[in-house]
Amino acid sequence: MEPNSQLDALLDQAGMSRSGLATRINRLGNEAGITLRYDHTAVARWLKGQRPRGRVPELICEILGGRLSRTLTLDDIGMAAPAARQGALAVPQDVGATGPRPDDGGLGRFVERAASLWRSDQVHDDWPGPSLLTGAAAVAPVWEWENPPRDLDVSRTGERRVEEADVAVLHAARGHYEHLYRNAGGVATRPRVVGFLTGEVAPLLRGGYDDGTGRELFRAAGALAAVSGICAYDTDAQGLAQRYFHQALRLGKASGDLVFGGYVVALLVNQALFLGDSRHALACAEAVLRTAGPHASPALATDLYAMQAKAYARIGDRRGAYVCMRRAETYSGRIRPEEEPEETNYVQPGLVEVRLAEALLLLGEVEEAGRYAREAARAPAHVRGRVNRLATLTDVELHSGEAERAAATAAEMVGTAQGIESQRLRGRMRRVKHRLAQHPGTPAAEAARLIEDALSVPL
Repeated sequence: MEPNSQLDALLDQAGMSRSGLATRINRLGNEAGITLRYDHTAVARWLKGQRPRGRVPELICEILGGRLSRTLTLDDIGMAAPAARQGALAVPQDVGATGPRPDDGGLGRFVERAASLWRSDQVHDDWPGPSLLTGAAAVAPVWEWENPPRDLDVSRTGERRVEEADVAVLHAARGHYEHLYRNAGGVATRPRVVGFLTGEVAPLLRGGYDDGTGRELFRAAGALAAVSGICAYDTDAQGLAQRYFHQALRLGKASGDLVFGGYVVALLVNQALFLGDSRHALACAEAVLRTAGPHASPALATDLYAMQAKAYARIGDRRGAYVCMRRAETYSGRIRPEEEPEETNYVQPGLVEVRLAEALLLLGEVEEAGRYAREAARAPAHVRGRVNRLATLTDVELHSGEAERAAATAAEMVGTAQGIESQRLRGRMRRVKHRLAQHPGTPAAEAARLIEDALSVPL
């Protein structure tokens, strides 16, 4: 069972305790001639994912809906029948011009579901998150992003009026948390950005705004949801990261910003590559290149083609890999940082080279991979990027039979990674250590022990 974050969030919004909900359920049951004896422990079980029997879910909808002055469904309180939830995620077989909407009929409902996940992530920070979606459920959000219907008007009536200054604060927060992530890691950054989503972003999304301000608000909120997803990915909560990316994609669609939506799909491509799902990575990348078309930023196109090259290399398609490598390098030459959106600044000098080095290594082109890996390592990069580049260079040097040089590179990698709390980087270092251990000689053994010492410190 997974925690019922939606019911938890609704209780919080309604200002109702667990005992208060149980008392009201018992009262409504008695009025209907049904003897019910629920208490706060029963509600606690529901919050952990248990579904009450009989008409109790409908009573919960009635009670909380009355307190919040809106109609709630079983799906809203996280108690829809399993089959209904599964069906809501499926991609239709007959794809028409008016495809399904991820929010089942309204941005307001989507916002409440997103906010419930944020609050659950904040309150249950030891929860590993939901399981990873696969198959049609994983494809649906990308399909919904690139297909009609579009959001014609995202304005909303609310007590708190959202101004441009509010949106500017969200943009500034995104930059702050991105910088923190790159230098301290997702483990340290995640609780901070999730707390900001819950405490600052959710109230703004529930506020009042016109269409123009609303689109800017959704764009900024989506950017923060994306950062939260990146942090969850970095802590190895892959199902949770996927949900955040899907939320960011829906918020991006509401904003009308295709380039931002493409950036979010690129995050899904990167996650799919990490999870070993090369074909899903290829399909998602193609969706961005097809949908954004000439509007795709050169930096984003560069990274998408570079990731496609790696995916093709992994499935043994040498021709496809080389075509994408050439395209990645072509677009890399067109990047103008001052014309790029703020999110694509991760495509820094050396990024395309390290991705191509990894693709070439998969193809067995060790000498050419070495040329790209050394070029990537020489380019300036933030701390996190430099650790990854040094890890790739170590791999290439080991494949080239240069164990002593690889040991020196690995030692530099360990020193650079000091102070970063990241499960992903730890996983990368662990794989380097395993490869070093397979090579005889004192330098390799010493580098492996150095990595082991670094990994012995718990996060």
